Amino acid sequence: MHALEKEKLPRLSLGEGRNMVTQLLVVNLTIFVFLLFTLVIYKMEDVGEPRFHQDIMTWLRLPADGSRFLSRPWTLVTSLFTHIGVWQVFSNMVWLWCFGTFMQHLAGYQRILPLYLFGGILGNLFYVAAMQLILSFHVVAGSEYALGAAGSIMAIAIGVTTIAPRFRIFPLLAGGISLWIVTVLFAVLSIGSLMLSSPYGYTYIPVLAGGGLAGWIYMTQWKKGNDWGSGFNKLTFKLTHVFHPASQRVNPDDFKKKANPSDPEQQPFKRVGKVPEQRLNEILDKINENGLASLSPDERETLLRASRPE
Repeated sequence: MHALEKEKLPRLSLGEGRNMVTQLLVVNLTIFVFLLFTLVIYKMEDVGEPRFHQDIMTWLRLPADGSRFLSRPWTLVTSLFTHIGVWQVFSNMVWLWCFGTFMQHLAGYQRILPLYLFGGILGNLFYVAAMQLILSFHVVAGSEYALGAAGSIMAIAIGVTTIAPRFRIFPLLAGGISLWIVTVLFAVLSIGSLMLSSPYGYTYIPVLAGGGLAGWIYMTQWKKGNDWGSGFNKLTFKLTHVFHPASQRVNPDDFKKKANPSDPEQQPFKRVGKVPEQRLNEILDKINENGLASLSPDERETLLRASRPE
Protein backbone atom coordinates (compact mmCIF):
# COMPACT_ATOMS: atom_id res chain seq x y z
CA MET A 1 0.00 0.00 0.00
CA HIS A 2 1.20 3.47 -0.78
CA ALA A 3 2.76 5.10 2.27
CA LEU A 4 0.47 8.09 2.00
CA GLU A 5 -2.61 5.92 2.20
CA LYS A 6 -1.96 5.14 5.86
CA GLU A 7 -2.83 8.64 6.98
CA LYS A 8 -6.29 9.93 7.57
CA LEU A 9 -7.60 12.70 5.35
CA PRO A 10 -8.44 15.94 7.18
CA ARG A 11 -12.08 16.73 7.58
CA LEU A 12 -13.66 19.90 6.23
CA SER A 13 -13.40 22.50 8.98
CA LEU A 14 -14.81 26.01 8.95
CA GLY A 15 -12.71 26.94 11.95
CA GLU A 16 -9.29 25.96 10.60
CA GLY A 17 -7.43 29.05 9.46
CA ARG A 18 -5.17 27.11 7.12
CA ASN A 19 -7.92 25.21 5.34
CA MET A 20 -7.69 27.03 2.00
CA VAL A 21 -10.24 24.69 0.42
CA THR A 22 -12.87 25.80 2.93
CA GLN A 23 -12.05 29.45 2.28
CA LEU A 24 -12.44 29.02 -1.48
CA LEU A 25 -15.76 27.24 -0.96
CA VAL A 26 -17.00 30.09 1.23
CA VAL A 27 -15.94 32.75 -1.29
CA ASN A 28 -17.56 30.96 -4.24
CA LEU A 29 -20.79 30.23 -2.39
CA THR A 30 -21.03 33.75 -0.97
CA ILE A 31 -20.72 35.29 -4.45
CA PHE A 32 -23.27 32.80 -5.80
CA VAL A 33 -25.80 33.65 -3.07
CA PHE A 34 -25.28 37.38 -3.65
CA LEU A 35 -25.83 37.01 -7.41
CA LEU A 36 -28.87 34.79 -6.91
CA PHE A 37 -30.36 37.25 -4.42
CA THR A 38 -29.76 40.12 -6.84
CA LEU A 39 -31.40 38.18 -9.66
CA VAL A 40 -34.47 37.60 -7.49
CA ILE A 41 -34.69 41.34 -6.79
CA TYR A 42 -34.47 42.12 -10.51
CA LYS A 43 -37.34 39.73 -11.18
CA MET A 44 -39.45 41.05 -8.30
CA GLU A 45 -39.00 44.61 -9.53
CA ASP A 46 -40.03 43.55 -13.05
CA VAL A 47 -36.67 44.67 -14.40
CA GLY A 48 -36.10 41.26 -15.90
CA GLU A 49 -33.33 38.69 -16.11
CA PRO A 50 -31.83 40.09 -19.35
CA ARG A 51 -31.20 43.39 -17.58
CA PHE A 52 -29.53 41.53 -14.73
CA HIS A 53 -27.10 39.91 -17.14
CA GLN A 54 -26.49 43.24 -18.84
CA ASP A 55 -25.95 45.23 -15.65
CA ILE A 56 -23.98 42.70 -13.57
CA MET A 57 -23.00 39.43 -15.21
CA THR A 58 -21.45 41.03 -18.27
CA TRP A 59 -18.81 42.58 -15.99
CA LEU A 60 -18.00 39.32 -14.21
CA ARG A 61 -18.05 36.57 -16.85
CA LEU A 62 -15.32 36.11 -19.46
CA PRO A 63 -16.42 37.20 -22.95
CA ALA A 64 -15.40 34.99 -25.87
CA ASP A 65 -15.14 37.95 -28.21
CA GLY A 66 -11.57 39.24 -28.35
CA SER A 67 -12.39 42.95 -28.39
CA ARG A 68 -14.74 42.66 -25.43
CA PHE A 69 -12.17 40.66 -23.51
CA LEU A 70 -9.51 43.33 -24.05
CA SER A 71 -11.89 45.92 -22.62
CA ARG A 72 -12.60 43.71 -19.55
CA PRO A 73 -9.32 41.90 -18.74
CA TRP A 74 -10.28 41.52 -15.06
CA THR A 75 -12.83 38.89 -16.10
CA LEU A 76 -9.91 36.44 -16.37
CA VAL A 77 -10.10 36.31 -12.57
CA THR A 78 -13.67 37.31 -11.68
CA SER A 79 -15.13 34.56 -13.87
CA LEU A 80 -13.34 31.94 -11.75
CA PHE A 81 -15.52 32.83 -8.76
CA THR A 82 -18.76 33.49 -10.65
CA HIS A 83 -21.57 30.92 -10.78
CA ILE A 84 -25.22 31.51 -11.53
CA GLY A 85 -26.68 28.01 -11.97
CA VAL A 86 -27.50 25.88 -8.94
CA TRP A 87 -26.28 22.65 -10.53
CA GLN A 88 -23.12 24.33 -11.78
CA VAL A 89 -22.10 25.69 -8.39
CA PHE A 90 -23.10 22.47 -6.59
CA SER A 91 -21.08 20.15 -8.84
CA ASN A 92 -18.08 22.49 -8.95
CA MET A 93 -17.96 22.88 -5.18
CA VAL A 94 -18.23 19.13 -4.59
CA TRP A 95 -15.31 18.45 -6.93
CA LEU A 96 -13.34 21.38 -5.49
CA TRP A 97 -13.79 19.95 -1.99
CA CYS A 98 -12.83 16.48 -3.21
CA PHE A 99 -9.63 17.25 -5.13
CA GLY A 100 -8.77 20.29 -3.02
CA THR A 101 -8.80 18.18 0.15
CA PHE A 102 -6.49 15.61 -1.46
CA MET A 103 -4.13 18.35 -2.64
CA GLN A 104 -4.14 20.09 0.73
CA HIS A 105 -3.42 16.82 2.48
CA LEU A 106 -0.65 15.65 0.15
CA ALA A 107 1.09 18.89 -0.78
CA GLY A 108 -0.01 21.48 1.78
CA TYR A 109 -2.57 24.27 1.87
CA GLN A 110 -0.22 26.79 0.23
CA ARG A 111 -0.56 25.01 -3.11
CA ILE A 112 -4.34 25.50 -3.32
CA LEU A 113 -4.89 29.18 -4.11
CA PRO A 114 -1.94 29.69 -6.49
CA LEU A 115 -2.93 26.59 -8.46
CA TYR A 116 -6.61 27.60 -8.43
CA LEU A 117 -5.75 30.97 -9.96
CA PHE A 118 -3.01 29.75 -12.30
CA GLY A 119 -5.12 26.91 -13.67
CA GLY A 120 -8.23 29.04 -14.04
CA ILE A 121 -6.42 31.92 -15.77
CA LEU A 122 -4.55 29.65 -18.17
CA GLY A 123 -7.80 27.82 -18.93
CA ASN A 124 -9.51 31.13 -19.67
CA LEU A 125 -6.65 32.19 -21.96
CA PHE A 126 -6.98 28.89 -23.82
CA TYR A 127 -10.70 29.59 -24.16
CA VAL A 128 -10.27 33.09 -25.60
CA ALA A 129 -7.51 31.92 -27.96
CA ALA A 130 -9.59 28.97 -29.22
CA MET A 131 -12.59 31.23 -29.83
CA GLN A 132 -10.43 33.43 -32.06
CA LEU A 133 -8.37 30.79 -33.86
CA ILE A 134 -10.77 27.88 -34.44
CA LEU A 135 -13.30 28.69 -37.15
CA SER A 136 -16.16 26.61 -35.74
CA PHE A 137 -15.64 28.36 -32.39
CA HIS A 138 -15.19 31.85 -33.81
CA VAL A 139 -18.59 31.94 -35.55
CA VAL A 140 -20.32 31.91 -32.13
CA ALA A 141 -17.78 34.01 -30.22
CA GLY A 142 -19.99 37.09 -30.26
CA SER A 143 -22.60 35.53 -27.99
CA GLU A 144 -20.61 33.08 -25.88
CA TYR A 145 -18.87 33.54 -22.54
CA ALA A 146 -17.17 31.49 -19.82
CA LEU A 147 -17.72 31.46 -16.07
CA GLY A 148 -17.23 29.11 -13.16
CA ALA A 149 -14.38 27.27 -11.48
CA ALA A 150 -14.19 24.25 -13.79
CA GLY A 151 -10.76 25.15 -15.18
CA SER A 152 -9.35 25.76 -11.71
CA ILE A 153 -10.75 22.49 -10.40
CA MET A 154 -9.31 20.60 -13.37
CA ALA A 155 -5.91 22.13 -12.56
CA ILE A 156 -6.12 20.91 -8.96
CA ALA A 157 -7.37 17.48 -10.07
CA ILE A 158 -4.56 16.95 -12.58
CA GLY A 159 -2.05 18.49 -10.19
CA VAL A 160 -2.77 16.16 -7.29
CA THR A 161 -2.92 13.18 -9.65
CA THR A 162 0.51 14.17 -10.96
CA ILE A 163 2.11 13.85 -7.53
CA ALA A 164 0.15 10.82 -6.26
CA PRO A 165 -1.65 8.94 -9.07
CA ARG A 166 -1.90 5.73 -7.02
CA PHE A 167 -3.18 7.37 -3.86
CA ARG A 168 -6.25 5.38 -2.83
CA ILE A 169 -9.53 6.59 -1.43
CA PHE A 170 -12.05 4.39 0.40
CA PRO A 171 -9.31 1.83 1.26
CA LEU A 172 -11.81 -0.45 2.98
CA LEU A 173 -13.72 -0.86 -0.31
CA ALA A 174 -11.88 -3.73 -2.04
CA GLY A 175 -8.54 -2.07 -1.42
CA GLY A 176 -9.65 1.40 -2.44
CA ILE A 177 -9.96 3.37 -5.67
CA SER A 178 -6.86 4.92 -7.24
CA LEU A 179 -6.91 8.70 -7.53
CA TRP A 180 -6.22 8.63 -11.26
CA ILE A 181 -9.47 6.72 -11.80
CA VAL A 182 -11.43 9.43 -9.95
CA THR A 183 -9.69 12.09 -12.06
CA VAL A 184 -10.56 10.30 -15.31
CA LEU A 185 -14.17 10.00 -14.14
CA PHE A 186 -14.23 13.72 -13.33
CA ALA A 187 -12.84 14.62 -16.77
CA VAL A 188 -15.36 12.41 -18.58
CA LEU A 189 -18.30 13.77 -16.59
CA SER A 190 -17.13 17.35 -17.09
CA ILE A 191 -16.81 17.00 -20.86
CA GLY A 192 -20.07 15.07 -21.09
CA SER A 193 -22.01 17.69 -19.13
CA LEU A 194 -20.59 20.44 -21.34
CA MET A 195 -21.66 18.64 -24.51
CA LEU A 196 -25.18 18.16 -23.15
CA SER A 197 -25.60 21.58 -21.52
CA SER A 198 -25.92 23.60 -24.74
CA PRO A 199 -25.38 23.30 -28.51
CA TYR A 200 -22.05 25.13 -28.11
CA GLY A 201 -20.88 23.42 -24.95
CA TYR A 202 -17.87 22.02 -26.82
CA THR A 203 -16.41 25.53 -26.95
CA TYR A 204 -15.76 25.28 -23.22
CA ILE A 205 -13.45 22.27 -23.54
CA PRO A 206 -10.33 24.50 -23.98
CA VAL A 207 -10.94 25.79 -20.44
CA LEU A 208 -10.56 22.27 -19.07
CA ALA A 209 -7.57 21.56 -21.32
CA GLY A 210 -5.78 24.72 -20.23
CA GLY A 211 -6.54 24.09 -16.57
CA GLY A 212 -5.33 20.52 -16.77
CA LEU A 213 -2.09 21.58 -18.48
CA ALA A 214 -1.53 24.22 -15.81
CA GLY A 215 -2.00 21.66 -13.03
CA TRP A 216 0.45 19.24 -14.60
CA ILE A 217 3.14 21.89 -15.19
CA TYR A 218 2.74 23.49 -11.77
CA MET A 219 2.96 20.30 -9.72
CA THR A 220 5.70 18.80 -11.91
CA GLN A 221 7.82 21.83 -11.08
CA TRP A 222 6.82 21.55 -7.41
CA LYS A 223 8.05 17.96 -7.34
CA LYS A 224 11.40 19.23 -8.65
CA GLY A 225 11.59 21.73 -5.81
CA ASN A 226 10.39 24.80 -7.76
CA ASP A 227 7.44 26.28 -5.89
CA TRP A 228 6.00 28.79 -8.36
CA GLY A 229 3.47 30.01 -5.82
CA SER A 230 5.90 30.93 -3.03
CA GLY A 231 6.13 34.59 -4.04
CA PHE A 232 2.36 34.85 -4.37
CA ASN A 233 1.87 33.24 -0.96
CA LYS A 234 4.30 35.64 0.70
CA LEU A 235 2.56 38.62 -0.92
CA THR A 236 -0.84 37.32 0.15
CA PHE A 237 0.40 36.82 3.71
CA LYS A 238 1.71 40.39 3.89
CA LEU A 239 -1.51 41.85 2.48
CA THR A 240 -3.73 39.88 4.86
CA HIS A 241 -1.59 40.85 7.87
CA VAL A 242 -0.91 44.47 7.02
CA PHE A 243 -3.14 45.73 9.85
CA HIS A 244 -1.96 43.18 12.43
CA PRO A 245 0.18 44.47 15.30
CA ALA A 246 3.86 43.76 14.79
CA SER A 247 3.89 41.54 17.87
CA GLN A 248 1.27 39.27 16.30
CA ARG A 249 2.92 38.89 12.90
CA VAL A 250 4.46 35.49 12.35
CA ASN A 251 6.78 34.71 9.49
CA PRO A 252 5.16 31.81 7.59
CA ASP A 253 8.63 30.32 7.05
CA ASP A 254 9.52 30.25 10.75
CA PHE A 255 8.36 26.67 11.23
CA LYS A 256 10.83 25.56 8.55
CA LYS A 257 13.84 26.57 10.65
CA LYS A 258 15.90 23.66 11.85
CA ALA A 259 16.05 22.91 15.53
CA ASN A 260 18.86 24.57 17.46
CA PRO A 261 20.46 22.08 19.88
CA SER A 262 21.52 24.91 22.20
CA ASP A 263 17.93 26.08 22.59
CA PRO A 264 16.35 24.28 25.57
CA GLU A 265 12.93 24.62 23.96
CA GLN A 266 14.14 22.73 20.90
CA GLN A 267 15.95 19.85 22.60
CA PRO A 268 15.40 16.45 20.94
CA PHE A 269 12.50 14.46 22.33
CA LYS A 270 13.03 11.05 23.83
CA ARG A 271 11.27 8.16 22.12
CA VAL A 272 9.61 6.82 25.25
CA GLY A 273 6.02 6.93 26.34
CA LYS A 274 3.52 9.29 24.79
CA VAL A 275 4.68 11.66 22.02
CA PRO A 276 4.97 15.21 23.45
CA GLU A 277 2.20 17.49 22.29
CA GLN A 278 4.67 20.12 21.07
CA ARG A 279 6.40 17.58 18.83
CA LEU A 280 3.10 16.33 17.47
CA ASN A 281 1.96 19.89 16.70
CA GLU A 282 5.20 20.54 14.82
CA ILE A 283 4.61 17.49 12.63
CA LEU A 284 0.98 18.41 11.98
CA ASP A 285 2.02 21.95 11.05
CA LYS A 286 4.52 20.54 8.60
CA ILE A 287 1.84 18.33 7.01
CA ASN A 288 -0.54 21.27 6.77
CA GLU A 289 2.15 23.39 5.14
CA ASN A 290 3.85 20.98 2.73
CA GLY A 291 1.83 17.76 2.80
CA LEU A 292 2.61 14.23 3.95
CA ALA A 293 5.32 13.81 1.32
CA SER A 294 7.50 16.29 3.22
CA LEU A 295 7.74 14.12 6.36
CA SER A 296 10.96 12.29 7.14
CA PRO A 297 10.85 8.58 8.08
CA ASP A 298 11.43 9.55 11.72
CA GLU A 299 8.50 11.99 11.66
CA ARG A 300 6.24 9.38 10.06
CA GLU A 301 7.17 6.86 12.76
CA THR A 302 6.49 9.47 15.45
CA LEU A 303 3.09 10.23 13.94
CA LEU A 304 2.20 6.54 13.87
CA ARG A 305 3.24 6.14 17.53
CA ALA A 306 1.05 9.09 18.49
CA SER A 307 -1.95 7.46 16.80
CA ARG A 308 -1.62 4.22 18.76
CA PRO A 309 -3.61 3.89 21.98
CA GLU A 310 -1.59 3.84 25.18
